[in-house]
Amino acid sequence: MEDEGLSGVSAAGWQTIGLAQAAQMDPAALLARLGSGPQGLSVGEAERRLAVTGPNALRSRAVHPLAVLARQFRNPMLLLLAFAAALSIVFGEKTDAAIILVIVALSVGLGWFNEYRSERAIEDLHAQVTHAAVVVRDGNAALRDVSSIVPGDVVALEVGNMVPADARLLEARGLECDEAVLTGESLPVEKTVLGATGPGLETQTCAFMGTLVRGGTARAVVVSTGDRTALGSIARQLATRAPQTAFQRGLQDFSRMLVQVTVILTIVVFAFNALLHHPLFESLLFALAIAIGLTPQLLPAIVTISLSTGARQMARKSVVVKRLVSIEDFGNIEVLFTDKTGTLTQGRIGFVGAFDASGAPSVEVLRYGLLCNAAVGGAEGAVGGNPLDRALLDAPEASRCPLDGARIAEAPFDFERRRMAALVAEADGRRTIVVKGAPESVLGCCADVPAGLAQLLDAKFEQGARVVAVAVRDAGAAHDIRPEDEHDLKVLGLLVFADPPKPDAAESLRRLRGLGVDVKVVTGDNERVAEKVCHDLGLDVAGVLVGDQLAALDDQQLRDRLASTTIFARITPGQKSRIIRAQRALGADVGFLGDGVNDVVALHDADVGISVDTASEVAKDAADIVLLDKDLGILADGIVEGRRIFANTIKYVLMGTSSNFGNMVSTSVASLIVPFLPMLPSQILLNNLLYDVSEMTIPTDNVDPEMLQRPARWDMRLIRRFMLFFGPINSLFDFAIFGIMLWIFHSGPTLFRSGFFVENFLTQTLVIFAIRTRRVPFWRSKPSLPLTATTLAVGIAGAALPFSPFASLFGFTRLPLALFSVLMVLIITTYFALVEFGKSWFYRHALAAPAPPPARRHPHHRLRRVASRFAWHRRKGLHAI
Repeated sequence: MEDEGLSGVSAAGWQTIGLAQAAQMDPAALLARLGSGPQGLSVGEAERRLAVTGPNALRSRAVHPLAVLARQFRNPMLLLLAFAAALSIVFGEKTDAAIILVIVALSVGLGWFNEYRSERAIEDLHAQVTHAAVVVRDGNAALRDVSSIVPGDVVALEVGNMVPADARLLEARGLECDEAVLTGESLPVEKTVLGATGPGLETQTCAFMGTLVRGGTARAVVVSTGDRTALGSIARQLATRAPQTAFQRGLQDFSRMLVQVTVILTIVVFAFNALLHHPLFESLLFALAIAIGLTPQLLPAIVTISLSTGARQMARKSVVVKRLVSIEDFGNIEVLFTDKTGTLTQGRIGFVGAFDASGAPSVEVLRYGLLCNAAVGGAEGAVGGNPLDRALLDAPEASRCPLDGARIAEAPFDFERRRMAALVAEADGRRTIVVKGAPESVLGCCADVPAGLAQLLDAKFEQGARVVAVAVRDAGAAHDIRPEDEHDLKVLGLLVFADPPKPDAAESLRRLRGLGVDVKVVTGDNERVAEKVCHDLGLDVAGVLVGDQLAALDDQQLRDRLASTTIFARITPGQKSRIIRAQRALGADVGFLGDGVNDVVALHDADVGISVDTASEVAKDAADIVLLDKDLGILADGIVEGRRIFANTIKYVLMGTSSNFGNMVSTSVASLIVPFLPMLPSQILLNNLLYDVSEMTIPTDNVDPEMLQRPARWDMRLIRRFMLFFGPINSLFDFAIFGIMLWIFHSGPTLFRSGFFVENFLTQTLVIFAIRTRRVPFWRSKPSLPLTATTLAVGIAGAALPFSPFASLFGFTRLPLALFSVLMVLIITTYFALVEFGKSWFYRHALAAPAPPPARRHPHHRLRRVASRFAWHRRKGLHAI
């Protein structure tokens, strides 16, 4: 895809050259045209170019306040409200219209404010997740944020890297790139310096932004950045909706249930009132008011407030949420699969020593280990390679080791072979093949293994050490090396590293157990090392399954083994994915914590993919949650926050549906019994408005500890039964009040409506204190101060309305003191006693029958995102890969 250059800037060579042209140029000539060289740009020149090109990031349409405002009107309930307001204006019912418009303004305004703030907050949070690449400037290789990369920069690529920009290859060794994000093709594409060139993406001499290095190493010079890349072009043209989470589907199911109940109730109420010869328009508006009163209009705003507040609180605890709705799934994790290094261990791998096959210290093993090493020295320490490579190169012993030889070719590390190889030119002219990697992988390529080496390996593994084997053979006159050359080797010895357990990991594991999360370890390391670490941290190991054993199991056998397995060792990337899918098939919500390219598929397959800020770019891209510190304690905090948010959302749903349903049923029935409307439409709407205002602080409420101990999901069975159980309790109390007002106080229409409004509003509003907890309210479960203050303040204001100067405006009259006193006494004593008794019985008996299993999301819901990964960048706004 040819870059047409940047408009509005001078025609310097580095600005005008396109990728199609660069693909066909000689690398040396291209470097000259770009004003660069093998040593890269100078730091000053790179900064000057960055000022011209802007950040190397995918720009998407910024979050616009008007676009967020328009989304608020997609709510069908708001359309119904607008229709009711229009009817009221047409028929001169100004009070009704004013109340409806206030409800609309409140719902839209709150939704807009919180959603817009959330969108901006998510963008700010994403800025904390950095992505780095190895960039050569002034001849020094160093990790730099990819957003600072400019045309002319020389970058190093290796397995696991996300290509940071569109670049022309300068050097390549076995380079293969996964270009599915651009082409949809799953097979990796071979890349070479002198390969075939073609139109658009059909070129082997270039690597494209956003593609993944699946094998080999390379150096390349950047030609295009940001929106001028192939990925940027696609991202501008396409937009992809993210798949629904379980939380969103729960909201959708809840809304569908409300619509069904509302439609039936509205039609019945309107029909019967019309048959009783009530005024037609008044009957219609009354039926619409009933429908509006049944629906918690502020539920979207309450959910957004809860999630955005939770995201900010989680950010303060070093947890970045890439999608707000994933918070609820985060809280639902039942089984957590995690890697070992950096999570259970400190992640600061230190070099212990080099030993020959007998266990004696060996400079020769160290020398060959350094010659067969993917890391390179940088200005601030070793960069590139894997952590063991960097630890070896940074070790003090490395600086004292004589490297009388030079590496002239290499076969890069990959996760299937689990080793790398180098062709070394010795000082005496000989050539040697050096192979370094996982002991079981390297020893399998050796012609003969000393008898004592197995015991030495066992001893190191029992100590919890990380071990790398080194083997060699004569290469004759070879000029190149391939994986096929790794045979008939002679083992030299071992490189030993240490990564001690984290001091706080044991407490974090204990917390996760207390939260009902079953932690399992998935590692490519030796099983004995993993067992030693788990034992030191107090994690009970039910069983161990190694990769070779797992490969021999079919899917059903694997599912059968999961419950009795805690450690999965020597596992390949494909096997990680198999384990995750098998666990999810058993009905559990699964979280996976990983940070490497070998974790990407598993991150996609898990219900919640969790990565860390120091992870590979592709791992962070695949994750839903990013931890700014790789700490299980932070993860436990995030799980608790997810459960707290969900618990408060469900409080609003349970309270709103049950009390609204009861009030609307009693109002509907009363309209068929008394010869006048029991409440005017404006009074029903005012009740609903004040009630919703009182509950806006539910997201701040305290949550009982037992509600945080286990995962929770949307349970429509619970919501329906709660509504159908507590709604009639409310209705029965209303009917008792009807009798008192009609037969004792002989109330006419205005007094009846005034008394019914006060009773109806107070029971609906104050019942939150009982419904918010399964405990005895106030004594064993205290609501938050904001919730208490707003509920009581609005409750007092609503009860005082018939005594206020605004009473006549809403059709109220002053209540006799005797009637008001009876209402207060009955509400405080009888009603709350009924609710508490009913609550106690409901939670003991009404839910005794087993609930149906929760609906599972489509098993490939995340894999669909692989083919359109650019959509994630689009959702992030301005952010680098």
